[in-house]
Amino acid sequence: MKMAAATDIELDSVASAYDRWAPVYDLAFGPVFRRGRSASLAAAERIGGRILEVGVGTGISLPDYSARNRIFGVDISEEMLRKAQKRVAELGLHHVEGLAVMDAEKLDFPDASFDVVVAQYVVTAVPNPEAALDEFARVLKPGGEMVLLTRIGAEAGLRRNIEHLLQPVVRKLGWRTEFSFERYRRWVDRSHDMRLVERRPVPPFGHFYLLRFAKMNAAKFDPAARKASAAA
Repeated sequence: MKMAAATDIELDSVASAYDRWAPVYDLAFGPVFRRGRSASLAAAERIGGRILEVGVGTGISLPDYSARNRIFGVDISEEMLRKAQKRVAELGLHHVEGLAVMDAEKLDFPDASFDVVVAQYVVTAVPNPEAALDEFARVLKPGGEMVLLTRIGAEAGLRRNIEHLLQPVVRKLGWRTEFSFERYRRWVDRSHDMRLVERRPVPPFGHFYLLRFAKMNAAKFDPAARKASAAA
C-alpha cells in the first residue's frame, strides 16, 4: 500500500507553472543550480548505462551526459520539452534516446528499465512525492541508483515557520517549501529494496541536498543494513 500524503499541489498547476517558466528557465535558474546539476550528473555517470532524467525541463543537463550513456528525458511541461527537443537537435545529442511528456507519478516504462534515475528539483514539485519515488524505484534496475537533487525543509525553528508561511505563495509557482528529510526517511523505511547511500548539501543557499538511493539485488537484500543506512 502506498503511503498516504496530503496533496497540496495539483498536477495541472505544476504543468502550467513550468510552461510559464519555460522561456526564462535557463536564464533564471541555469547559473544558480549549475553546481548542483554537476554533482548529480557526476553521481549518475559513476553508474552509467541507460539513464532516465525525470523533470528534464529544457534539457539543460543533456549536453553534459557522457555520449557513452543513453538518456531518456521526461517532463510534465510540453513547453519545457519543446526547448529540450530544440537543444537536442541543434547540438546533435545522439545519446539522447527520447523525450516525452510524462507524469512523474505514472511513468510509462516497464519495471527495471533504467540503470539510473535522475530527478533534479522534482520531488518537492509533484502532487504526491511518495508516489513519484515509488515510480522511480519501480523503473530502476536492481543494482542501480536513484539520484535526487532536492530542497530539504527545516524540521523546526524560525526557518520552519517561514517555510510554512511561504507555502501558499510558492505552491502557485509549482513547488513546496515544506518538505523535511523525515519524509524520505519514512519512504526508505517502508521500501522493500531501497537504501540511502549518500546525503550531502549542495549549493545554493544551504537548503539543497544530493540524495542517492541504491536498489538492492534481491539476493543481497539485508533489511537491517538498509534501516541502518536510512538512519544515517
